[in-house]
Amino acid sequence: MAAVRRHKRVAAAQPGFLPVKSSLDGNSSVIKPRKRVNKNKKKSWNKFSDIQDVEEFLDDVRLQERATGGLISEKTDDSLFFVDTGETDEKDTQAQTTVKKGKHSKPLRIDLILQPDSHIPAPKNVLAFQQPNAKKQRRISENAAKLAAMGVLPRREKLLQLRRAAAASGVSVKEHPVANNNPDRAFYDLWSAGTPEMADPYYLEQTKKKLVKRPDRLNEKPSVLPAIEVIAPGGSYNPDFFSHQDLLREAHEVEVKKQKAEEKLTRQLAVNEDKATEESTFKEQVEGLIEEEEIEPKEPEGDTEDTVIGPTATQEKKTEKQRKKEKAKRIKDLQRKAERQVIDKQQQLFQLRSIHTSLKKQEQRTKMRQAQRKAQQEAQKSMPRRLSRLKFQTPDLDVQLSDELASSLRSLKPEGSILKDRFKSLQKRNIIEPRERARFKRKYKLKYSEKRAFREIE
Repeated sequence: MAAVRRHKRVAAAQPGFLPVKSSLDGNSSVIKPRKRVNKNKKKSWNKFSDIQDVEEFLDDVRLQERATGGLISEKTDDSLFFVDTGETDEKDTQAQTTVKKGKHSKPLRIDLILQPDSHIPAPKNVLAFQQPNAKKQRRISENAAKLAAMGVLPRREKLLQLRRAAAASGVSVKEHPVANNNPDRAFYDLWSAGTPEMADPYYLEQTKKKLVKRPDRLNEKPSVLPAIEVIAPGGSYNPDFFSHQDLLREAHEVEVKKQKAEEKLTRQLAVNEDKATEESTFKEQVEGLIEEEEIEPKEPEGDTEDTVIGPTATQEKKTEKQRKKEKAKRIKDLQRKAERQVIDKQQQLFQLRSIHTSLKKQEQRTKMRQAQRKAQQEAQKSMPRRLSRLKFQTPDLDVQLSDELASSLRSLKPEGSILKDRFKSLQKRNIIEPRERARFKRKYKLKYSEKRAFREIE
């Protein structure tokens, strides 16, 4: 309570403080009797402390700030008072005449209510001045300023300077795109197949709006075979006799090849069933019981001289005469080789015709090999490639025998499957790899158990 009274005295003792509210109000004039309360606890401080005079002082300060924009004691005399000389200003008279002439001179009450009556400025919106990652951006700008002072520019600035220098020198001047609001710009058909690039090519490349040039190898088809192969004339529902026989012969050749492959496999896997003879059984029984005598090589008779071979052998030192003789021999050999080369070159002059014919033959052989290699490559384009561990297996021909041919379309029976045919066509054209049906593999083994009812039956 003493602190509150002290605060009150200090507020009232301020020089030039002028309270707006009258101090003779009904509430302030009543002096309440003092209560004697134990204030040893904080709960009693909040409950029995009298702070009405402090609240009145603060309310009066807020009222002065709202009415005048600050404390009246701090205002100057010119802002609070004026001298009335009885003369009217020309501007005031003109304003009064214009107000009288106007129809709606007085503002509406709703507008007056909405107008602010406080002279205190609105609080500053801190969120409006905040920037995301302000510290990071400030740090980046400071580092860039330091690098610029040192003469180091970032990569983007370097590229920009290079482009500007190239444009100024005229090495690769790019046409600037025409603005959309330019009335003299070129018009184009909106529904046409290809639209012109109205933006800068460099901008389109950097913004990933310009498609990357597709390699030519990706436009090539993996096979030259058509998507739908037309069956032979013998496969018609009412074929010609000869064309039907050709188709039957082709199917027969395919079956013969399969049969030969199976027979070859059985021959390779067949076990040798040769019966054992008496001689072979006797050899098997006696094998390991008879020891063969080792025949030692006999040394040749007569005196033999021991020759030492290796690093321990001593070589006799050559004399100076021997070394000169060997040197002269080497020189003669080199001279003979050089002379032989000169003679061979001279002889080639007389062999020009034979050399020319041999070169022609070699060129013909290379051309023939190139043609064979090219024909082989063209043939491989129509053949299925090895795209996986499995090889492509040609499907069986859908052939009807002579007695199975239908006499009309009504009695014709459908054969084959369109889905299988398309699947095999994709494999044959190297679009997908040959596949096989996934085998079912059980994760857990089956557990068999006998039920009680089954045991009772037994």
